[in-house]
Amino acid sequence: MSPDEPLVLSIDAMGGDHAPDSVLGGLALIAKDGFNLRFLIHGDEAKIQPWLDQHPDVKAITELRHTDKAIAMDAKPSQAVRSGKSSSMWNTLAAVKSGEAAVAVSAGNTGALMAMSKLVLRTVEGVHRPAIAASWPTPQGHCVVLDVGANVEADAEQLVEFAIMGEAYSRAIHDKAAPSVGLLNIGSEELKGVEYVRQAADLLKKDELGLNYIGFVEGNDISMGTSDVVVTDGYTGNIALKTAEGTARLVSGFVKDALTSSLLAKLGALLAMNGLKSLKTRMDPRTVNGGVFLGLNGIVLKSHGGTDATGFASTLRLARQVGRSHFGEDVTKNLKRLRALQEKSEGIPAQ
Repeated sequence: MSPDEPLVLSIDAMGGDHAPDSVLGGLALIAKDGFNLRFLIHGDEAKIQPWLDQHPDVKAITELRHTDKAIAMDAKPSQAVRSGKSSSMWNTLAAVKSGEAAVAVSAGNTGALMAMSKLVLRTVEGVHRPAIAASWPTPQGHCVVLDVGANVEADAEQLVEFAIMGEAYSRAIHDKAAPSVGLLNIGSEELKGVEYVRQAADLLKKDELGLNYIGFVEGNDISMGTSDVVVTDGYTGNIALKTAEGTARLVSGFVKDALTSSLLAKLGALLAMNGLKSLKTRMDPRTVNGGVFLGLNGIVLKSHGGTDATGFASTLRLARQVGRSHFGEDVTKNLKRLRALQEKSEGIPAQ
């Protein structure tokens, strides 16, 4: 895609705890950024059109496609797939499949979105299961953590696939020339951890994959930025992500209480206002809101269901970055290396 062409984002306006208000508010915020974007919005015209009429800057770059059907936040994935055709979520994904849009964005039901994404877009050849990748703040910038919720379980081969996808994503989005890859474990020693994690480590060490694998990392290494990419299963990754978000809010509350505890503390806070604003921004989970579904024949971003307009705007900014990148090509290239390695170990002649 030429940089001069507008990037089209397909958006599920009815997904999320506070939809469509949080979604529309996010559109208003990102429209002020001046990016070369267009929006294809799917949702209830009666709820969305009056808002668009009051925001001509967003309306000018938006096409609204009506549907009064939405996926409930508590719907089971199997139920959503069976009854979800023509819903705002389904139509959002279908626009990417048809080529009308480059990226699909939803804050809706995670399980339903993943199930529909696999059905509508299918997985890339060589990928058993897609993974959700999140950008995690570190002192050096950000690291990529995956999976953070798409797969409760993952075997050794799937963890290697996550590493390949996460490494390509880190290069494309965080501009890392040779991202370091770490495998999350309960210790850094080679003999620690469950069998499938140790098996994945053995595969990741292979030179044929061409990855900058640094070995096992522990939970505290994620926020320290020990590696540019952290690989784990979705069960562990999601718990780690939610724990980090809760800790950030806890610490933020502690800081606020401390700075308002006395007149002298308030005076100190006033003098340090600029620094405190910067700290607040860095600790705000909304600024890194948005997970990318890696491994699909199309780009899908999942915003936190409970986010507000600020958080949804962060997801839209990430959608712009991913939509302008070429990480999919790197994923395909490295997956071919993995397949060649598997064929070699199995004694199958390479095709």
